Amino acid sequence: MSIFRIKSSDDKPSSLQRHLSLGSLILLGIGTMVGTGIFTRSGAAIATSGPALIISILIAAIAVGLSAFIYAEFASRLPQGGGAYSYIYATLGEFPAWMAAWFVGIEFLTAVAGVSSGWGSYLKGLLSEVGINLPTALSGVNPAEGQYVDLAALLVVVLITGLVLLDSRKSLRFNNILVVLKFSALALFIGVGIFKINPANWSNFAPFGFGQLVGGETGIMVGAAAMFYAFLGFEAMPMAIDETKDPQKNMPRAIAIAVASVAVIYAIVTLILSGLVNYTQLNVGDAVAFALRQVGMGWAANYVATVAILTLITVCISLLFALTRLLFSLSQDGLLPKSFSNVSEKSQVPANATILSGLIAALMAGFFPLNLLANLTSLVTLMCMAMLPIGLMKLRKEKGAPKSGEFGVPAAPVVSILSFLICLFMIGQMDADTWKVFFITTLVGVLIYAFYGYKHSSLNK
Repeated sequence: MSIFRIKSSDDKPSSLQRHLSLGSLILLGIGTMVGTGIFTRSGAAIATSGPALIISILIAAIAVGLSAFIYAEFASRLPQGGGAYSYIYATLGEFPAWMAAWFVGIEFLTAVAGVSSGWGSYLKGLLSEVGINLPTALSGVNPAEGQYVDLAALLVVVLITGLVLLDSRKSLRFNNILVVLKFSALALFIGVGIFKINPANWSNFAPFGFGQLVGGETGIMVGAAAMFYAFLGFEAMPMAIDETKDPQKNMPRAIAIAVASVAVIYAIVTLILSGLVNYTQLNVGDAVAFALRQVGMGWAANYVATVAILTLITVCISLLFALTRLLFSLSQDGLLPKSFSNVSEKSQVPANATILSGLIAALMAGFFPLNLLANLTSLVTLMCMAMLPIGLMKLRKEKGAPKSGEFGVPAAPVVSILSFLICLFMIGQMDADTWKVFFITTLVGVLIYAFYGYKHSSLNK
């Protein structure tokens, strides 16, 4: 049997109720994407790009938008759960699908860890306002400054894992309520911050220029690669295909509208952020609250920090759910042990998959610096997105253009090639430390497939 064996794209009818409308899908996508990057990543990204990060965001949005078109055609023509994993399995074969799933899994793991690290930064900033400070050794991961463990980030992942294990329905209800608070914090930041802008902070708009083609450390393209992290979550939308009404039409529309809306929100927030404080001072984990404090708006900063502490937890909950669903699918296909698809009778949660995900994410949150986590998240996301255009070209070659009623990528060959090249270009912006961790994690993934997945795959029976 070949490692490129194809899994049939003919799915059995889903037992899930189709209750998600177009509006619900759009809110799901925006709610998942908005918050992670803007609360935890924006400061460090501005520090490497300057106020020109707004251009970086638009470039990242274009790249994500092209990938969104490709996702949309896949979702329309192969309306089945599993997202990129299922699409690659049905076009390029098992091993590429496994690697796509591995990259998505690493993406969700590092995202949970990275968001938790950002959460810790906001908590520490809020506590310092009332004179409470953690011991230096336990306040982050920067050995040069005597910081070795990010205790707050590690503990919050443990807490989130416990919440997900106890009662999934209550966790999701909690998640939905706090999405409203997330948008109220950003609205407050925009409403207050716009009157405190100092145009002089924009005078050196692009201090590092466009950047290098490969291996750049600063510049607009480095910012674009980093801000891929800010769009984390859009690829989770197709995973709700089984619960979507009229998925062939609503899923493509929802993806396109959600990505465009988030790009506009991020552009506005970043422009105000870089106008409040000079870019050289923004390399902090709680940039939005930090900027408000710098211009004397402490009350607004405290509100934003409090909301960030709550809403970033909801992002972690969503990501942990998505990760466990992915492990569940891989287990059902035989690529991971069957124990990961066992569902707890009491909570109806895949307990083993949740515990493993939470344990790994907690260790990463506690012992990896935020910048490395964010860069690794962007890199594995880009790797997965680079595979999808190849899969779409093969799908079109074998099955032709979409049928009537199915969404089709406009100028498909051009869009596919352009999407692939942009992904490669931004992949080349990652630093050496990120590549080292990437190669180690990729090697682990290859070995798991070689020694377990290939033999136990359901297609091998």
